[in-house]
Amino acid sequence: MSSAVTSQPGQEKSGFSSSGAAPPMGCPPGLEYLAQMDEVYLNQKVDLLEILTNTALEVPNRYSVENASGQRAYFAQEESECCNRICCGPNRGFQMHITMNDGREVIKCEREFKCCAGCCWCANGDHCGWEMTVEAPPGNLIGYIRQQGSKWKMNLALYDANRVKLYDIWSKCCPIFCVCCIDDINFYVHDVKSGNRLSPRIYKKWAGWVRECCTRADLLVCEFPGMDVKEKALFVCACFMIDVMVFEPQKKNNN
Repeated sequence: MSSAVTSQPGQEKSGFSSSGAAPPMGCPPGLEYLAQMDEVYLNQKVDLLEILTNTALEVPNRYSVENASGQRAYFAQEESECCNRICCGPNRGFQMHITMNDGREVIKCEREFKCCAGCCWCANGDHCGWEMTVEAPPGNLIGYIRQQGSKWKMNLALYDANRVKLYDIWSKCCPIFCVCCIDDINFYVHDVKSGNRLSPRIYKKWAGWVRECCTRADLLVCEFPGMDVKEKALFVCACFMIDVMVFEPQKKNNN
């Protein structure tokens, strides 16, 4: 039997270091480093082509998945059709491929295109609510992220592979998220049974006037202390869902 992986190829280049702890039981291959992290930073890469075209040309999103010290652990690359990005914008279907620093894909999440999805009032319908499937590694389904119906605030739910609901994620009650919002924009995690707010959360950090005004590149933080590694993978993919659903439309309107 082969021994457990204890060092990541390309790790020296990124500067990310393992704690040396053994991976937990049932940890998908390649997620040993995610299992050790209590928070990750999703640093969206600034694209020069979008800046030069005043964001008229939509390019695939790319993110560096980093620890609190800014050391890259994973890289995320969107795969989507060019016409879909330009014509449908944040309503497009896409896949997000999350790879280790050696290029090996360890997580894949996919949101299929729906022509009339996104409205919070009717999101409980199969054809009106966004849904993302998450596989880790690709081919091994670990869960779903589903938009839930609500009267005003954005609501996402996280499910395991058997569609058992795990967590609710609620945004704050704000009609707009714009460049003037210099505080953290929080998305709180709630227990399904009790409805109580838990310590994990997702939030968008204000990235400064230049980056906020001139680009669509966001900085999102995902905190999940003590969670199972598969649940952490679901939360990371929920960040991509939130970025496309909430912040990408607002950045387009601002520009």
